[in-house]
Amino acid sequence: MLTVLLVLLLLAALLHRRRWRKAARAVLALSVLLFFGIGCGALPRLLTRSLQGPYDVEPAIAWAPRNAIVVLGAGTAVAGDQPLQPSFFVDGRLLKAAQLYSACKAANKECHLVASGGDSQDHGEPEAVVYGRALRALGIPEADITLESRSMSTWQNAQFTRPILASYAPQHVVLVTSGIHLRRSLLYFAHFGIVPQPVAGDWINTRREIAPDSWNYFVMDATLHEYLGILRYDVYNLLGWNAPKAPPLGQ
Repeated sequence: MLTVLLVLLLLAALLHRRRWRKAARAVLALSVLLFFGIGCGALPRLLTRSLQGPYDVEPAIAWAPRNAIVVLGAGTAVAGDQPLQPSFFVDGRLLKAAQLYSACKAANKECHLVASGGDSQDHGEPEAVVYGRALRALGIPEADITLESRSMSTWQNAQFTRPILASYAPQHVVLVTSGIHLRRSLLYFAHFGIVPQPVAGDWINTRREIAPDSWNYFVMDATLHEYLGILRYDVYNLLGWNAPKAPPLGQ
C-alpha cells in the first residue's frame, strides 16, 4: 500500500510540473487522505470488519459420523539450522484444527485432518509437511493426518484437496483458516464442489492511532489481497478462464 501512496505522490509531482495544478492538488489530497485513513486504522478496520464479521468465534459444530477438517497453509519460517517451523500467521489455524479434532473425537466421531500447502516460499519443504509435524506434536495421530503438499495458492488448496476429500468421503467438512481469508477460501472451495463449515483460526485487528502506524498498512495490504482475489475470481469466471465448476462433493 505504501507503494501505491508513493506512486500517487509521484503522479501529483508530474501533474504539477505539467502545470495541471488542480489535478495535482486533487491527487495530493487523495494521497494524504489515504496515508492517514489507512495509517490511523479507519479504512482497514472497515474492510476487515466486512471480511471477518459474518463468522462466529466459536461456531456450533454438529459432528457427523465421518468428518474432515481442512487447514490451509500460510507459510513457513526458517529457524537457522533447525527444521522449518510454521509461520507466525498459521499457528492459530493449527491450534484451532487440533482443538476441533479433539472435540470431534470427544463426541466419539470419526475425524480426519487435511493439511494443505506446498513450498510456495521455496524454503525446501512443503508447508503441509511442516504443519504435519506440528499437528503430531499437538497430539494428532499420524494415521489421522493427510498432507496435501502441491498447492501454491488458495485456489490450488481447493483444487488439490478435492480428490483427497472425494476419496475419504466425509459427511461433514470443516475449513480452518484466518478470519479475513474465509470468504475467499469458501468461494474457491465452492467452485470445486466443496461446501465446508467455516471456522476462523485467528482474527486480525487494526490499531486506533493518532499518528499513522505501520501495522495498519500491513493489515490493509492483507485485506486488499483478499478483495482482489475475490474480484479476480469473478473476472476470470466472466472471461471463462477458471476451470469448470466441479459437481458437489459426493456426487
